[in-house]
This record gives sequence, structure tokens and C-alpha cells, in this order.
Amino acid sequence: MFFDRFFRWREQQQLDDSYIPDALWQQVSREALSHFYLSDEELAELRKLASLFLLRKTISGAGGFKIDDYVCAVIAAQACLLVLKLDLDYFDGWVEVIVYPDSFVVTREERDAMGVVHTRRSVLGGEAWGRGPLVLSWMDARPEARGHNQGSNVILHEFAHKLDMLDGSADGTPPLHPDMKLRDWIDTFTETYDQLRKCIEHSHSTEINSYAATNPAEFFAVVTEEFFTVPEKLHHYHQGIYEQLQLFYRQNPLQRLYDNRLAQR
Repeated sequence: MFFDRFFRWREQQQLDDSYIPDALWQQVSREALSHFYLSDEELAELRKLASLFLLRKTISGAGGFKIDDYVCAVIAAQACLLVLKLDLDYFDGWVEVIVYPDSFVVTREERDAMGVVHTRRSVLGGEAWGRGPLVLSWMDARPEARGHNQGSNVILHEFAHKLDMLDGSADGTPPLHPDMKLRDWIDTFTETYDQLRKCIEHSHSTEINSYAATNPAEFFAVVTEEFFTVPEKLHHYHQGIYEQLQLFYRQNPLQRLYDNRLAQR
């Protein structure tokens, strides 16, 4: 307990000299955060969390990519949006974000049902490991990137995987709060996941990005993206999923959207 308090005190002292600068934060808010419709108070708290994130984590370039303050601030700000009403400790247990200039290739060996090992190469825009680094493609993560579908956000997606893996497994169920019911989460997510897979099997259109049908972990990451980026759509078609995510993230992006519309009148 003493060492925890000392660490937080020391971190606060460092933070006093390490806040993301005003001009840079204004640029990030305008280019990477404006579509989330955060209040001034939320933006101020997010700036603090993002600044602390950059004290705790190392962001490194790979494949010749040069890291600058803008890249770091964008990644930190969008990552910390997930824990805005939680705690930065949700990202404990790992230390590094690696950023490639563009999509990167990974090679893995997989064993099929017959026991035969196959080598598979995949082109990715992001990847997260439980206790290892989180990897991003800046081409896919930059604010002006055109996602693979409406609601796509690779930073939110990969950091959602980190939350999912907090209990040691990527299974689509992060550690829930004491006031949440595990059975409600499992029933709601399983029903929607199964419906999504059936729609894809029958070549029907889906309101959730079809990549979510890959496995439960990807389902959680995809609906997290859509919860923050297209809340009206997710709430309309899958209200139960929206409500469970609202309980977990302790945020209501749909209300932010409605408040913004009202303010524009």
C-alpha cells in the first residue's frame, strides 16, 4: 500500500511537467476526438489520462516508421477513451506500443482438425498480445484513415483486446464490475454472436461488422469500436449489447451524440 501511494505521488509529480502541450492537445481533440462529442470536463480528464499513459508506456516505431509527439498523443488519447470512466490501471501488465507505417504481415502455424500443421500469413492493421506489446499500423490508426467499414477504429479495437485479456484469456468477456451480472453478459453476447454467424452463413447482410464473427474475442473488440463510433446504430439494432457495454465502460456515447445534436440547434 505504501509503495502504491509513493508510486502515484511520484507519477503525479512527473505529470505536472509532462502534460500533453495545449497546442498539441487542441490538434488531437480536433482531428482524433471530435466525433466522440466529449464534454470539456471529459476532454480535460482524458488529457490527464493520456499524459499518464505516455509516462507509463513506450511507443516505438518499426519498419522505418518515425514516432513523433502527434502520433503518441493520438494513440494515447483514443486508447484512454476506453478507460475514461474506469482507471488507467486497466492497462497495467505490459509496457510497449509498436507502430508500423502500414499494414504488417504475420506468419503463424495452425493445426487443423486432422492434426496437420499449416502456415498462414496474414496482413494486419493491429495486433495485441496478453502481456506483450500492442502493435498498430499508423496507416490504419491515423485520424484520417478510412476504416474497412463504418465504425472502424483500430486503436479502440486493439486496446479492447487488452481489456478482454485482463483475466488471462481472450474470450470476449473482460473482468466485469461487481454490479454487473455475468449471466446477463454471456447470454446477451452469445445470442447476438450466434445470430451474426448464422446471418453470415446464409449470406445475409449484417449490421455488425462481419469480422466480429471470427471468434468471441473479435466480437467484443468490434462491438467496442461500434459502441464508441456509431452508438446510434449499435443501440438501434443491438440494444442489449449496447447496454452491457454501457455498464462495463460506464459511458453513454449515444447520450453524448444526442446532446451534441441538441447543442447544434
